Amino acid sequence: MTIQTSKLSDPAVRAFVTAVNAHDREGFLSILSPGATMADDGTDRDLADWIDREIFTSHGHMEVDNESNNGRDLLASYRNDTYGEMRTTWHFEVEEDGRISRFETGQA
Repeated sequence: MTIQTSKLSDPAVRAFVTAVNAHDREGFLSILSPGATMADDGTDRDLADWIDREIFTSHGHMEVDNESNNGRDLLASYRNDTYGEMRTTWHFEVEEDGRISRFETGQA
């Protein structure tokens, strides 16, 4: 059963998923701290290149199935125009100011 985005526990993670699903690149970038980093399937990636390719130009969309670690770990169905749909895990590190400093994703 999918968790409604508005019901996600962590405000930063909720804003992240909302921005992804709305294809809101500016909103997405505003919730990241300066120098934010990310990894995909255990490999660090260039953040700007990855989000453009995997989210914004390919119409990425997340449906969260489960959350843990106070809402900072997600199990989600993720789909985009490039790869179709896949089960994914997401982990977020959130700073005291409420912005995401790192996220990690990969196939579940």
